[in-house]
Amino acid sequence: MPAPTPHRYKTRSKVWLYDGPGAWHFITLSGEQSSEIACLAAHSRSAWGSIRVTATIGRTSWKTSIFPDKKRGAYLLPLKAAVRTKEKIEPGNTVAVTIELLT
Repeated sequence: MPAPTPHRYKTRSKVWLYDGPGAWHFITLSGEQSSEIACLAAHSRSAWGSIRVTATIGRTSWKTSIFPDKKRGAYLLPLKAAVRTKEKIEPGNTVAVTIELLT
């Protein structure tokens, strides 16, 4: 039996800086992608609704989680400092990202 095809999503999105403590940087997935992801991963979400993924920007891939944001009606991908540094990402940059669900 062949291995299941992973669920991959590609998007281009602007990097934004959370205005609260911690200086977190995020990318917002589209509403359409977020709706599909929510349906596909309904059985594997954490108590807070986060979903494990592998994210890729440029030549950098890492395992992380995406988080639902009810205000935006979409999932958010946090960008850790090591990725931002390696890929030279600043707030306001538009970056191409690939998300693969780890369900």
